[in-house]
Amino acid sequence: MTVNDAIPDTRHHDVVVLGGGLAGLTLAIQLKRRDPAIDIAVLERRTHPVPEAAFKVGESTVEIGAHYFANVLGLREHLETEHIRKFGFRFFFSDGRRDIDRCTELGVSRILPTPSWQIDRGRFENFLGEEARRLGVRFHDGATVRGLAMASGDDAPHAITWEHRGDTVSATARWVVDASGRAGLLKRKFDLAAPEVHDANAVWWRVDGVIDPKDWSDDSDWLSRCTPPDRWRSTNHMCGPGYWFWLIPLSSGAHSLGIVCDAVMHPLETMNTHDKAMAWLREHQPRVADALDRPEHGLQDFLFLRHFSHGCKQVFSGDRWALTGEAGVFLDPFYSPGSDYIGIANTLICDLIAKDRDGHAFAPYAEIYQQLYFGFFENTMTLYRDQYPLFGDAQVMPVKVIWDYTYYWALLAPLFCGDKLTEITLLGRLRPQFERGRALNLAMQALLRAWGEANRAAGTPDSASLDGRLLDQFDIDWFHEMNRALHDALDNPAFAQRIRDNVARMDALAAETLQRARAAHPDIDGCGLDALLGATTPDVSLAPIWYAAA
Repeated sequence: MTVNDAIPDTRHHDVVVLGGGLAGLTLAIQLKRRDPAIDIAVLERRTHPVPEAAFKVGESTVEIGAHYFANVLGLREHLETEHIRKFGFRFFFSDGRRDIDRCTELGVSRILPTPSWQIDRGRFENFLGEEARRLGVRFHDGATVRGLAMASGDDAPHAITWEHRGDTVSATARWVVDASGRAGLLKRKFDLAAPEVHDANAVWWRVDGVIDPKDWSDDSDWLSRCTPPDRWRSTNHMCGPGYWFWLIPLSSGAHSLGIVCDAVMHPLETMNTHDKAMAWLREHQPRVADALDRPEHGLQDFLFLRHFSHGCKQVFSGDRWALTGEAGVFLDPFYSPGSDYIGIANTLICDLIAKDRDGHAFAPYAEIYQQLYFGFFENTMTLYRDQYPLFGDAQVMPVKVIWDYTYYWALLAPLFCGDKLTEITLLGRLRPQFERGRALNLAMQALLRAWGEANRAAGTPDSASLDGRLLDQFDIDWFHEMNRALHDALDNPAFAQRIRDNVARMDALAAETLQRARAAHPDIDGCGLDALLGATTPDVSLAPIWYAAA
């Protein structure tokens, strides 16, 4: 037994975190780095060390989550040495195809400036547990929570009971944070579950060895498109109508694989065993199935989850409790937002706890931060709801991906990476820009959906998926610059101007997209964009992009 484990039967903590996975351990580390004197206990059901590779999904990070791990928590060295630098997202429109090198490919030919990583969750969470203990967090693995008596309305502490290595332990805490994942200890206690209409399912598994796309072609031009020629380091999306399939490499020498699909177009019952999933792949992504049939790719695990997206009625409380990670809300894995929302929730929680410890009135901020967080969640959910039928459209889907990235890099990512998330006065001044961005995104998602429906109604052939072109995001100068600019340290006036410029970019991109959609379908409904853009007459020369249909 370590000193860290040896606590008396009754003890008071400043914070007790229920769950010592990715969300709970990163919160504890963030709190300790901000205030070394804070007393934190983390209760984790699993015993550490956990297995590498076949442990948890959620291995791909994007800009906010990567910034959170590397810069906010100071873990860049571990990420660089123990995990895989990601080669961005990559999309192949390849339903039913073996000749992947003749399908439309969307991605970057070179790595963009702002880094992200492919994370082996077992390796990372083992490291986080060690780092938390090194910082003085009382991390109790193999601990099962048995009782929660939550106080309200005054300064009375919360009471927690748990079993740990055969002993029953009781403690009190000023703050309790639920990071227990889908177990949702506080969510169940307070009946906080909220329905989510986005109906998608997922199956996933890990295999030994790396699946390398270079084995899918002997075309030297195709193989040399990327510098370095390491498509395997990307989060590779194999796309088709109503679904996408992921391939994510892990530093422990395994590969993570998964099918994510619209529940109606591809019922879970057609893929909820490994044999069924492989049969489904042989129909929809036969080239990947061929690779997985090789004997060196032994199966490590297989899991599935029905209707994975979920909301929550409340995540932050003036009664000194909060929810983070999947214990609160969960979106959709298509753009890998899981670690983003951990970083956002944890940062807001840290600020609430800091305000309380400093003697400031924190309860009003709990309400403000919850409105912010739910706003971020709701706006991001619009990228996924009712959009899965588009995923096989090699004309519209590349446009959607560019738009969705632009929306993310224009507003939410700068806010987090620029350390402005809790600057309420600044956010108040920028409210008109954020509201315009939201309105543009809602209209654009509707337009993209209508464009895809018009293509299907017209029987538009998917000729763009036959020419083998790379739609290279690296070569879009303004797109590349938006990614690079996430590194910029700006004072508030300069940051406000950056946001205004970013929204102008969104105006221009929306205007060009509307023009392109009407070139393909002159009678298409503008979905509200005509009214939004008419007053601004954006300069579409700001946002030239390629189109698969061009």
